[in-house]
Amino acid sequence: MRIDSNVYNIGYACITLGLKNAGLKTCRLQNAEDDRLKGIIENNLNALETVIKYNAENDIRLFRISSDIIPLASHPLVSIEWCSIFREKIKKIGELIIANNIRVSMHPGQYTVLNSLSESVVENAIDDLKYHAYFLDCLGVDESCKIVLHIGGVYGDKKQAINRFVLNYKRLDKAIKRRLIIENDDKNYNIEDVLNISAQCGIPVVFDNLHHQINPAANKNSQFEWIERSGATWKEKDGPQKIHYSQQNIEKSAGAHSKTIDAKVFSEFLNDLPDRNIDIMLEVKDKNISAVKCILYSGKKYSAKHLETEWARYKYYVLGKYPEGYYKIRELLKDKTKYLVKDFYEIIEEAISCESIKNNEINAAQHVAGYFRKLATDTEKRRIINSIEKYREVKISLKSMKKTMRVLAEKYDIEYLLNSYYFIEW
Repeated sequence: MRIDSNVYNIGYACITLGLKNAGLKTCRLQNAEDDRLKGIIENNLNALETVIKYNAENDIRLFRISSDIIPLASHPLVSIEWCSIFREKIKKIGELIIANNIRVSMHPGQYTVLNSLSESVVENAIDDLKYHAYFLDCLGVDESCKIVLHIGGVYGDKKQAINRFVLNYKRLDKAIKRRLIIENDDKNYNIEDVLNISAQCGIPVVFDNLHHQINPAANKNSQFEWIERSGATWKEKDGPQKIHYSQQNIEKSAGAHSKTIDAKVFSEFLNDLPDRNIDIMLEVKDKNISAVKCILYSGKKYSAKHLETEWARYKYYVLGKYPEGYYKIRELLKDKTKYLVKDFYEIIEEAISCESIKNNEINAAQHVAGYFRKLATDTEKRRIINSIEKYREVKISLKSMKKTMRVLAEKYDIEYLLNSYYFIEW
């Protein structure tokens, strides 16, 4: 795998799995009283700080911040001055991001449509973009921290829809324009369309490989030629070129992201990339877990110690799915002088692909239950035993059995379990 710490950064989007106190909260408009919103925003900023520290510790230098970090921030009926109220907290997070050389971004959702036929939708889209730019400005991060946007709908006339996008782009504040980047999508606007829009507006282009597979340009250039052309739209002030990378979930419809990144396939993709600075945002169901995998798989500065740290997070999940793999990895990690990352992740990926077998999952659950032996009350211990027995008798699901133990892990603040992958659903 050709990867260098000064060339590629690999990151993930929004949600961090298997990390204590990393969850975001939100609320509906009808429940958005100021005090309630303040509490939610405080929780979300604390969670973001936790995530940024985790990313720094795991050499993840690329991260997409969820638009929900400030719930309902662009809604006209919500006027809470969140940046003023949480100025010091936001400043602290921004300083943490900058100190650890983490490039952050944001990506408004499907309702932020700049080329809509409806003026009210366009106005709402502009307000939403203002919020995203303002949040990044409040963090104090530089112009390389971007806002990703899709072009929008076709509305029966792609040429006119593109013209509307260009005209409405001109209405945007400079604070938005300096951060905005545009992406090809899987239905309406292929990479050639987006590059043509970029030529009119001067907006940097994000190439998305899976969207390109589903919605290719008429010009049959290879994806790497399109990446090269997209890279030419990035100026020095924009930071390194950014692309989105994902793999198709073969069990679902076209465009569905895979459970995890196949490291071997990703390695082959990297080897064919243009020789230029590129940041790679992974879009995958297991989020940070795949990001850590792809970073460790690079082997650029890692050792068996790093695999042991990651194994501590995986081991009860693997024991439940693939006991033979569990013992294979234990043997693999006995030799501290070798960095057997490819062997390690071949076993991990095999475990993820395995169907759950009841007796194996019960065995893993009984190991996990041991963490409560000295902490839980007799009633709670019986609850764990009962949940395992109900799972054995097909009265509850594996998810329900694990939930019983997760609730108790949270109650007793058992970090080893809360920071593991045991409770994650692939």
